[in-house]
Amino acid sequence: MISKDTIERVFSTLQIEEVIGDFVQLKRSGANYKGLSPFSDEKTPSFMVSPAKGIWKDFSSGKGGNAVTFVMEVEHCSYPEAIRYIARKYNIDIEETEVSSQEKEAAQERDSLYIVTKYAATWFKKQMHETTTGRNVALSYFRSRDINDAMIERFALGYCPDDWDAFTRSALEAGYRKEYLEKTGLTIFREDGRCMDRFRSRVIFPIHTFSGRVAGFGGRTMQSEKSIAKYLNSPESDIYHKSDILYGLYQGKNAIIKQDSCYLVEGYMDVISMHQSGIENVVASSGTSLTEGQIRQIKRLTQNITVLYDGDAAGIRASFRGIDMLLAAGMNVRVLSFPDGDDPDSFARKHTATELRNYLEEERTDFIDFKARMLLDEAQGDPILKSRLVRDIVVSISKIADHIKRELYIKECSRIMDVSEASLFRELSQIDHHNAREYQQAAQRAATRAAAAARLKVARDGENTQEEDTSIIRLEKDIISLLLHNAHMPIHMEEVIDTVDENGDIKQEKHSYDTTVVEEVIDSLSADGISFTDSTLSIVYNGIKSAYDAGEEISHHLFLTSDNTDVITAVSDIMTDSPVLHKWDKVGIDITEYKYVAHTYTRDLILRYRVVMVDKMIKEACDELSRVESEGGYDEELIKKLMLLRSISTRLNKELGGRVV
Repeated sequence: MISKDTIERVFSTLQIEEVIGDFVQLKRSGANYKGLSPFSDEKTPSFMVSPAKGIWKDFSSGKGGNAVTFVMEVEHCSYPEAIRYIARKYNIDIEETEVSSQEKEAAQERDSLYIVTKYAATWFKKQMHETTTGRNVALSYFRSRDINDAMIERFALGYCPDDWDAFTRSALEAGYRKEYLEKTGLTIFREDGRCMDRFRSRVIFPIHTFSGRVAGFGGRTMQSEKSIAKYLNSPESDIYHKSDILYGLYQGKNAIIKQDSCYLVEGYMDVISMHQSGIENVVASSGTSLTEGQIRQIKRLTQNITVLYDGDAAGIRASFRGIDMLLAAGMNVRVLSFPDGDDPDSFARKHTATELRNYLEEERTDFIDFKARMLLDEAQGDPILKSRLVRDIVVSISKIADHIKRELYIKECSRIMDVSEASLFRELSQIDHHNAREYQQAAQRAATRAAAAARLKVARDGENTQEEDTSIIRLEKDIISLLLHNAHMPIHMEEVIDTVDENGDIKQEKHSYDTTVVEEVIDSLSADGISFTDSTLSIVYNGIKSAYDAGEEISHHLFLTSDNTDVITAVSDIMTDSPVLHKWDKVGIDITEYKYVAHTYTRDLILRYRVVMVDKMIKEACDELSRVESEGGYDEELIKKLMLLRSISTRLNKELGGRVV
């Protein structure tokens, strides 16, 4: 386990905007930073980072937290792994505490899979550099492709020997479990008990996650048999999802952010050769069709992408769908093809770094011009084919949400295809109408399913209970918000106390006292014996009470170092909510500073919470009394309790006096 001192050192060192800036392109917005959500497809930034508060909030998905929970969300990793990632970023040494056998056994399976892939990457690397066969076969292969030592090291290239199970034997002898070797796809186990290395006789390309962990592998065969697949990738696993992985993203992410631009290629060697030529803002789809998950990975860093193709016209036409997906995601798309017989790898090796960079800058073009040049020759003299081509281009334009871009592209299409703008706009309108109708139908189907699910939930849980619980939790959030924002604010309070005079008559006297917000809240709720109903908010409230009892400063920072991600998320949500003053604005009261209403707001919030809690207790008592009476029983104590609760409710509502804000 990671020591507490290390965790505290990580939190005291990290800058949240720096950590998140490795994953999302952030732009300053006042005291905060904004960017596009890494968790959903959006055109307008709704992702916010607050360095002052040390929190982030993604308003499109509702997620939020601190720097550690962000790494956990975006990398799908555990709390310790996120701490390790940030520690590596800031060169903080990790101190480990003793771990029991039970704790080792309880370690998350995903961590075990990453440990296995890390071992495999190291083993493959040693096989290439430290064995005669590895140097003669694998290292010679990379040398023949003009790959230098720096690139071999940067991409951690390796080799799996032409032995049936050399890697598997080594891993098992080192203590790695069979089930993890199988789940990562490194070993194939047969029903007869035999096993084989998946990547035997292949040079190895480790595939890294965004943060640099090895998630899977690609392997190119060193055998000449045509029946053997030239390239082979790891199968899907809990840590490797090929639809979300881009080769080279880990090595190129900083260059992509710095240059605000990304080149998309197809293969491993394309990426490596371009890196060697000084073009580092490049990633590869690894031979698969481009996916929405891969597009999201790029869009986190930049909205500007150039798709690089080799000279294979058939392959280019087959990939047009990927361009449409990029346009639909709001990306600024340019396209470039290399001369016949060349791909990014071969072109980079034939030319100097300067020549490659100039070619990329000068030859890239917008997708309309590229698409038209690719297909127009086929349509010459055939009006039907040309009309299909025009419509195909307009379909691509329809994917663009920005109306100004749409109009500019329509004008460009009109010029290139010699078709009137009016005709193109009519075609675009028809496509939009068709898409809108399909979207509406899909939305209606989704709404129908959601409504059915909601009715089922109401039938199971009871609508009144659901509304009641929501009301209580909302008040509990307001109380936590009040304490995290204004715990130590001094307030002057007044209360009415019933006293008995010398004649035995009950008289009401006003009592005034000075206190603080946190003292008033804790004293009031403790006197009533009230406990929070929401388990996560209860942890936060009890943490505030402990800090108060210990005389510590109360703020949201108390909880940002917690290893309870639910607590971090809840606190972050509360800290990104509007301050309590907006509640006064809604009733037309213009308040410029909270201190002027602190005493009233604190008093009313406590009263409202006590009212709903007492009403909840009344409902529970009534339900219990009904059950007792239905069984022919009689519970005098329960009746007395119910009468007392109702009198308390009446008094509290009277005290609240209609002053609910």
